[in-house]
This record gives sequence, C-alpha cells and structure tokens, in this order.
Amino acid sequence: MTAIVDFLHETRHADLPENVRRAARRWLLDLIGVAAGGTCTELSRIIRDHAGAHFGAGTRQARILFDGRVASPAGAALAGAMSIDALDGHDGHKLTKGHVGCGVLPALLAISEAESQTRGDAFLASLVIGYEIGTRAGIALHRTAADYHTSGAWIALACAALGARELKLGADRTRHAIGIAEYHGPRSQMMRCIDHPTMLKDGSGWGAMAGVSAAYLAADGFTGAPAITVESDDVADLWDDLGTNWRICEQYFKPWPICRWAQPAVRAILDLRRAHGLISQDVERIEITTFHESRRLAVRRPQTTEEAQYSTSFPAAVAMVRGAIGPQEVSAEVFADAEVLRLSTGMHVTEAPEYNAAFPARRIAHVALVLGDGRRLVSPPTEATGDPESPVSDQDLAAKFHAWSAPILGGARALAIERAVAAIEETPMTQLCDLVLAPLGTAAALADALPRGTSPEREPEYDR
Repeated sequence: MTAIVDFLHETRHADLPENVRRAARRWLLDLIGVAAGGTCTELSRIIRDHAGAHFGAGTRQARILFDGRVASPAGAALAGAMSIDALDGHDGHKLTKGHVGCGVLPALLAISEAESQTRGDAFLASLVIGYEIGTRAGIALHRTAADYHTSGAWIALACAALGARELKLGADRTRHAIGIAEYHGPRSQMMRCIDHPTMLKDGSGWGAMAGVSAAYLAADGFTGAPAITVESDDVADLWDDLGTNWRICEQYFKPWPICRWAQPAVRAILDLRRAHGLISQDVERIEITTFHESRRLAVRRPQTTEEAQYSTSFPAAVAMVRGAIGPQEVSAEVFADAEVLRLSTGMHVTEAPEYNAAFPARRIAHVALVLGDGRRLVSPPTEATGDPESPVSDQDLAAKFHAWSAPILGGARALAIERAVAAIEETPMTQLCDLVLAPLGTAAALADALPRGTSPEREPEYDR
C-alpha cells in the first residue's frame, strides 16, 4: 500500500510522459463534449435539479457541470458524472467493462473548486492518476468478484484517492478514504440495467459521490481500511506497475452514444452501406452475429433514451437508415421512425462461440445485409471504432467534440473550451472551470479564452 500512496501523493505533471499527457488532454476534451450533449437528456435535468435541491453547499461548495448552481462537492460530482453517463458516449476500458473518466472528471472538478486548486498542470496530473487508480481497481474487482458490477463500484475508489490527494491526507487517512469508498461504492448489477434499461445506467454518478464523500469522511477521522481490491495479495500484480504502465493510454474512444457492445455491429453496417452505396430501402433484413452481452441488448422499440442506448438492433437500424448516430439519433424524434422500426423489429441477432470467447478483451461482430434483389452482403469480423490498438486522430476526436457540444453551447463557447483544454498546462484552471461550470447559454470568459484575432461569432470547422 505504501507504493500506491506514494504514487498518489508524489506524482507530478513533470513525471508524466508526453504521450500520457496527450491522452489526458484528449479524454478531457471528449468528456466535456459528452457532458455538454448529455445536459439535453431528461436524466441530466433530473439529477442536476436533485443535486441542487438535496446536496446543499456547506463550508465547501462546487458548481454543477454546465449548470452553475452550487452544491456540495459530493453533489456536484454526482450530477456531473450522471450527466456524462446519460449520453453513453464517453471513453472506456475493455477489461473493466466500463468507464472511469465519466466519474473522475466531475469529482476532480468539484474537489478542485471546493479546495481552490487552480493550477492546470496539477489538474491534468490528477486526472491521469484518477485513470490509473480507477482502471486498476476495476480490473481487480472483476478478477475477485463473481458478480458483474457497474463502473460506480470502482470509480468510487478513484474519486476517493483523488480527494485524498487534493486534501493532502496522510498515508493512514488516505488508506481509510480508499477503504470507505470500496465499502460504500455502488456494487450494483450491471446486467439488470442491460435487461431493463433505466436512468440507473452504470452507477458512475453514485460512485463519484461515494468517493468524494469517502475522502472528506477520512479527513474527519472516519475509518474504513482496508480496500481489498487494492491491498489483497491476489491483485498485487495490478498495482506493481504504477508509474510505468500507463492505463490511461488503454482507454477506447466511442464515436456513437450507445453501449460499446453494440458498436462493432454498427461499424460493420456503416462499412457495408458505404462500400456498396446502399440506402435502407435496399435492405430487406439485417442479420447480426455477435457476442452474448451484445445480444442481451434486446430492446427493439425504445421509448426512452436509455432503452435506445442499451440496444443492439435499434442503433444498427438507425445506422442503416441515417448513416450516422449522434445524440439526436437516441432521442424521442427517432423512436417512431417507421423505416428504423422495420429494420429493428425484423433483425436477426445471434451469438457466436468464438466471439463469446474473445470477450471482453475483444468485442467482435459480423453483419449480413439481405437485399431485396436477393443478394446477401456479409461483413468480415468487425471491431468497434476507436480501440486503443487503432486510435482515432485528434482531428476526429475534436470533430466529435464540436458536433456534440456546439449545438448546445454555441460554436464560440465550444471553441473556447477546446482552446482552454489544449493550453491547460500553461493556464490557470479557473479559465476552463468558468467555461464548463457556467450555466448553459452563458458565454463566460470568451473574450479571454478565444485565440487572439478570433471573433466570438466564428464557428469551428467540423463535419456536421
């Protein structure tokens, strides 16, 4: 445990390799874009109202992400993480079968604001540390627990660790903070939400809230050590390479706001559609062969955003009909689209033993399009776009950020955020905080944040 505590408290920005810093800037920008898009969901509205009403600020306070209202740090972390999770377009890790950034970022923003931490380079270093602690805790919990739990279970440990770092807790209280978080983290049933999609999602918000609370409890003397997923001998190998094997570089990018398990099939459909110049009316039936977890995403006629995201057939049909899936395609305006429903309800989805055996290290599917003229077009085995082995370019990541955030924030504010993230290591955190914590519709700090010679009316260039 000593080595983990030392890594947590002693790692500085200067200790990070450049590729690690670059990864952190990429995930930071992507998470902010997903958060902006997520604010349009009913889930985000409800949880932000809840945090404002029920998590009142005391001596420490933090603004809620893209809302501006003040809550306790735990409440701001809860609302921010759930807003990101609401759109399900954030980065993740194959072996954790979940996502760490969506909880770590809002928790770190909340604690940093509450504790008046203003250095951008220090913030970026803490973000990296959150990914390193959280990813290992997730892999450790999957290794040692029989149940398939949500991401919130191990996000809690990462957020508690960051709280201990920001509060400068000693080794003993740091250990207790992580132990409290492990005990109180939401070890909830992931497959329940897969089979019955609701706003519970991946437990990320509750994990962030539990982690932030754990740090403040430990600071006050509350005890809770040990954390088994950190201190147990059978997971020691996962923690021995802290500072040498950077897990933040193993995260995958999600181009579409749907469960990662559905994305290999969606990519295969888009590839076939493009290669053969097809439109949906050419297709009589779609057949998907995938892995078990993907087949469990069984909603054919979604009535909510959550049901649309936790489906394989519906987004596959949307991809064939519309040729793209963005935040708009998992909203109510598409749920009654007759052509989408024709393909979704008539889709054949089966699983293959070889694809089951490859999961979770690989998520593979192939697709057959049965055309009205009798032809049958079959894709090769396909994996999702944006895996760490084949990362997307900075330009593609930025294009997604603008496409998802600019319609909500306006092009000028989105451009200012992109610039602030790029310069985070050289500028005070207050600049970025004002841009991402101010309410929607507020052009906070644009005059100072925009590049020199740039008009606030300028629209960023991206593929609409």
